[in-house]
Amino acid sequence: MITNAKNKRILLVDDEPDIALAFKIGLEDSGFVVDAFNEPKLALSSFKNGFYDLLLLDIKMPKLNGIEFYQRMKEVDKNVKVCFITASEIYYYEKIAKEVFPLLGARRLLRKPIKIEDLVRFIRQELGLVCSGVSSSNNTNSLHNNESPSEYSLSS
Repeated sequence: MITNAKNKRILLVDDEPDIALAFKIGLEDSGFVVDAFNEPKLALSSFKNGFYDLLLLDIKMPKLNGIEFYQRMKEVDKNVKVCFITASEIYYYEKIAKEVFPLLGARRLLRKPIKIEDLVRFIRQELGLVCSGVSSSNNTNSLHNNESPSEYSLSS
């Protein structure tokens, strides 16, 4: 059983306008409220403490990458959750995910292209919108490949 995504706010930052728009439309169609930005510095200026439930951040962006962006956001709101997304090969980020993600409190890296329904499912999981009757991943602290080749996560 899945609970309602209504009123869950997502800040989406991806420097590719077509991807940001597609994600925004798909997430809004699933009940989320989404503010999408193509420019990380503009998104920084719009960020407010306690306003967003989740940040959906592209890792590889010019001027300010997703990890740096998230570090700045954590200074403003220590409780905001994050899902990172990338079009790069996952193996490129495995070391970063194993070493840096735990320090940031980040648990999820999604790979583009990704189906909207998969994106919605991962975001629902991250926000705790999936009820306990749904099976969860095992409880290791290692990076592991879940059922989808589009997602890697660090379990807590």
